[in-house]
Amino acid sequence: MKKKLITLLPLLLVTVILFGQENPQTQPEDNSLEAQFEDVIDESNNYQEYKVIKKYQINQLRKNILDSVSALETKIVASKTEIDQKAKTIDSLTSKLKTTKEDLSVSKEKENGIEILGVLTEKSTYNTIMWSIIILLLVGLAFLFYKFKNSHKVTKNAQLKLAETEIDLETHRQKALEREQKLRRKLQDEVNKNRNK
Repeated sequence: MKKKLITLLPLLLVTVILFGQENPQTQPEDNSLEAQFEDVIDESNNYQEYKVIKKYQINQLRKNILDSVSALETKIVASKTEIDQKAKTIDSLTSKLKTTKEDLSVSKEKENGIEILGVLTEKSTYNTIMWSIIILLLVGLAFLFYKFKNSHKVTKNAQLKLAETEIDLETHRQKALEREQKLRRKLQDEVNKNRNK
């Protein structure tokens, strides 16, 4: 086994030297970590059941992995910051939406209502109250008109009776005056008769 190892060792050294002279900065075309792992495994040598990987390749792969992890961590932090900002924006928008809904509710109440003596009432209630007042006023006006008409009739009848009474009184006065004149004449005639006797 030592003989095999001794014969394989120079072969391994020659292989390492040959591959060690390759440009360590050459990058594979597919730059993903998986592709880099495959390249490292494909370019590695076999020794018994082991893979022999060149130091610069493993170091380059380690550096690339750390860079990827660092980039991912930066991306995670940026994403977390963005998520936090969006959460704040969502909270702000939710608060604004709540305020807007409350304002809309108040506006709808004001739109559907009318303020009477400092009390907000619905338009239907307001309409009912107003029409009730109008109907009551019309009924009152009709009642007053009826009373006025009735009083006017009574006044007219009273004036007619007064006129008739005045005519009767005037007639009665004239008759009384005529009677008085007749009585005076008779009295004068009697006085004249008594003088002549």
